[in-house]
Amino acid sequence: MSETLRLSRKFSQRAVMEAIIQNGPISRASIAKQTGLSKQTISEIVRQLEEDEWVRETGRTSGHVGRSAVTYELVPDAAYIAAVDLGGTKIHLALTDLACQVFTEEVASTDRRGGQFVVDQIAALCRQAARHLGIAQERIRIAVIGAPGAPDITTGRILMAPNIADFDTMNVAAAFEAALGMAVILENDVNLAVLGENWLGQGQGIDNLAFIAVGTGIGGGLMVGGQLVRGATNAAGELGFLPFGADPFEPESLRTGAFERVAASIAIVESYRAASGETVTVPMIFERAAAGDRHASETLDETAKYLARGISAIAAIANPQKVIMGGSIGLRPELIERVRAFLPSCFPHPVEIEASQLGPRAAIVGAAAIGLGHIHNALFGADAPDGRMSLPPAETVSFSETGRR
Repeated sequence: MSETLRLSRKFSQRAVMEAIIQNGPISRASIAKQTGLSKQTISEIVRQLEEDEWVRETGRTSGHVGRSAVTYELVPDAAYIAAVDLGGTKIHLALTDLACQVFTEEVASTDRRGGQFVVDQIAALCRQAARHLGIAQERIRIAVIGAPGAPDITTGRILMAPNIADFDTMNVAAAFEAALGMAVILENDVNLAVLGENWLGQGQGIDNLAFIAVGTGIGGGLMVGGQLVRGATNAAGELGFLPFGADPFEPESLRTGAFERVAASIAIVESYRAASGETVTVPMIFERAAAGDRHASETLDETAKYLARGISAIAAIANPQKVIMGGSIGLRPELIERVRAFLPSCFPHPVEIEASQLGPRAAIVGAAAIGLGHIHNALFGADAPDGRMSLPPAETVSFSETGRR
């Protein structure tokens, strides 16, 4: 078979599979109408997909004149995806099927030793999740790991991730593939979050979208024209390194980032300590602000002003239709209201700001989306012509768990 015919066959397979994913249960006649392929081609492809157990017969059409037709749908458990949200303090791992139903979740505190210890920890969580689900680990076809920082596809390192030791000096991608025994994709965690919100959350149908996560660190994810913006070295959206807040020329700003030094959790705690003389947690600062503590309110005001400046920088460059706030701190409504109040004072055009709809699961949803796209590409051996991923329609997906651990 010539290369041209082989590619044509692969794209035909993709077209048939996408029709089933988007509209199943669906008959071969309906697939023909949607794809423009011949009935013979569709029959051959569907038969092969059935033999490979990617699709299955679901019944027959009814309720209209003429012979009934066999309908087909995706087999959701034909493969599983390990979706991982790796943070500086917590790891969240979920196993999802091809319909994005969560079957088991594992949560653990991130090993503070970093490096290979974290790699081995995630591999152990994946094996544990497979045991809980009662499946062989081989059925997990891919792991998508969202981590703070910028994955370097050339060296496998993760740069700009000061909260996880040694990831900037080791081949993290190779270490994960060796430990997990499957294909592994590394992605920035906030990039995954903006993909998740765009698919199933607050940003559905929005092609120009920004996500800002505020917690242990601060990061951003950006979609322009419906496409994720990664930049030349996957470092687009590293908001912590915006050159304001702390002095960007201080050595510490090259490690943590000048903006992160004033807008993330450690900065909030330190700001309150400097004003009140007390060292308390961030949740307690929010509680004290609600109770009328002047120092706590001023600390949150200061943080919100910095965040408004960060959003202004994003808006001036990318002009997103909506900015979604997430992360353990960024989700707090008291902070979001303050940001909304301060933003008009430093940016001349309205910017819509909303809390994440998916909350702490935004990156997990995004990881599932990336995993689905890569499984389809591996199955058909060809990327979608327009570069977009084949995802079930949002209205058909219930990203719910059936077995949380």
